[in-house]
Amino acid sequence: MKKAASIAYVFALALSLGIYCQTGAAALPPPLDAGYHEMYDLHFDQARRNFEQWQRTHPVDPMGPTSEAASYLFSEFNRLGILQSRFFVDDKQFKQLPKVAPDPAAKEAFDDAISKSLRLADARLARAPADTNALLAKVLDEGLRADYLALIEGRDLASLSMMKRAATLAHQLLRVDPTCYDAYLASGAENYLLSLNRAPVRWVLRLYGAETDRARGIQELQLTAEKGHFLRPYARLLLAVAALRDKDRSKAKELLRGLARNFPGNPLYAQELAQLQ
Repeated sequence: MKKAASIAYVFALALSLGIYCQTGAAALPPPLDAGYHEMYDLHFDQARRNFEQWQRTHPVDPMGPTSEAASYLFSEFNRLGILQSRFFVDDKQFKQLPKVAPDPAAKEAFDDAISKSLRLADARLARAPADTNALLAKVLDEGLRADYLALIEGRDLASLSMMKRAATLAHQLLRVDPTCYDAYLASGAENYLLSLNRAPVRWVLRLYGAETDRARGIQELQLTAEKGHFLRPYARLLLAVAALRDKDRSKAKELLRGLARNFPGNPLYAQELAQLQ
């Protein structure tokens, strides 16, 4: 299960980058919308200001502190330089990732934001078990903690367990609101990534309740890439990684070109594309 845990986290990372479910045709919340765009473009301070503004005007919405936690986590990933695709396309290189030194202040802020989000989410779910924002926040919280455990602390099995909990919560959320297309990414990541293991490992993973259907995983990732909102860019990045693993350089280039065009402040997409040219 070491491989299952290790290669999963570039996909689990997408859970760290926020989604927001709204039924009907209501407008998306501008501060959250702007905050996630800034975060994709690596403008973390500006993203955090938008998330803090959302919390001031929506103090009981757990998505505010969840989003703040995501900004701390992703800024740490960027600072530590551990998001390059070569680590996730080549399993051997992933296993040789150097040990990193986390920023204690960022870790404390991250933990505080997660704790606040969970308190708010549990309070809302106690009153309304079908509250989509509260369910969504808990999906993200599990993904955020999974990412920190895996990529910063190196605790693969503990992270895999949280990844599974995120997928289970995503299934629960989609039963309530099937149009929350970003939530499909959690299940899609689980199915695709765990399907990459050898047959005996997949059998063990299924005993633990994990899903390992590769075709379904790709289908769900594509659904988020086509119809999601906040996670649409990262679903496309994940599909680019999947294309690289499948030696489909043409598809990977197409996906990376669009990302580089939409987020010029983030050099990761352009760098990955340049390596394929």
